[in-house]
Amino acid sequence: MSAGPSSVDPRGPRFAAWVTTVVLAVALLTGWWPLLAAQAVVFAIGAFAGFGVAPYSLVYRHLVAPRLAPTDEREDTAPLRFAQGVGFGFAVVGTLGYVTGLTTLGIVATACALAAAFLNAAFAFCLGCETYLLIRRFIPTKERALQ
Repeated sequence: MSAGPSSVDPRGPRFAAWVTTVVLAVALLTGWWPLLAAQAVVFAIGAFAGFGVAPYSLVYRHLVAPRLAPTDEREDTAPLRFAQGVGFGFAVVGTLGYVTGLTTLGIVATACALAAAFLNAAFAFCLGCETYLLIRRFIPTKERALQ
């Protein structure tokens, strides 16, 4: 599978964040762990296979983007993929919490993922992306090592 493009239309991740917000809200309100598990799969595809094959990216690219005015604005996918990985982690922990009867764990993990998705959807603030950038500041690079 292809990792997809190295940059994307930033409206795509915002669309995906809205869909994710709805899915996670429904999962949180109902406690229906199979929906949360399905969202974990969506996160995994985005994080590990890339946005070229991510389900919400495909919906955006084929159904939403053609109806919007073109944009030259692009967003790097590396922070987005990291954020998808973080979402995957929370969704897996939440699913395991529900499945094993640790309902409080399921609720807390799902609520954390929901909060992050909502921040991205409503305010274009990607918590996972910001975390990625913060981590990158502290990882030595060849250029910093030479200074």
